[in-house]
Amino acid sequence: MPLILGVDEETVRLRKLIEGHGLSVQHLAGKDATVGNATKEMSSCQWVHLACHATQNPLRPLKSSFHLLDGQLDLFEVIKLNIPDADLAFLSACQTSRTGDERLSDEAVHLAAGMLAAGYRSVVSTMWPIGDSDGADVAESFYSHLLNGAEEGGKPRPDGTGAAHAIHHATQRLRERLGDTDRSFLTWVPYVHFGV
Repeated sequence: MPLILGVDEETVRLRKLIEGHGLSVQHLAGKDATVGNATKEMSSCQWVHLACHATQNPLRPLKSSFHLLDGQLDLFEVIKLNIPDADLAFLSACQTSRTGDERLSDEAVHLAAGMLAAGYRSVVSTMWPIGDSDGADVAESFYSHLLNGAEEGGKPRPDGTGAAHAIHHATQRLRERLGDTDRSFLTWVPYVHFGV
């Protein structure tokens, strides 16, 4: 798989934003972005942001996966994890909520649905490929809006229940920046939210 050039920028911007709100971040990149490290950290984190390649497997949906340095983290393994406080998963990867194919038109097991099955209450995903720079802008706008709206006593309180509103806000900012064109429509419309 080719490198996703915007991933480093996206994760640096998000780490700065989230730590700026006084929250801790576990950032797995480069040699640390392994399947073992990801499953270990996912088991102890409320939120997960996966900025990577992903693959849908319409014939074996539980084998749909996220591509990490040393292999693929598939839905079957994610669902087996014990994630007691799973709250929000942001799948900053292409086609994470694409459903099946023509032969399986009723198939609804995609990566986003699998994350719900794993216990995440809110999942943000994409229906088709997204651009690197636009993806970073949407993610940053999303978390900024979500964290600014979730303050409790002056301190941010991680809570994914505002995710639907935050992704709406983020896509509206992108739409305003790009204008009302066909390209704009194809850029902001693939972002979707599942859950609460």
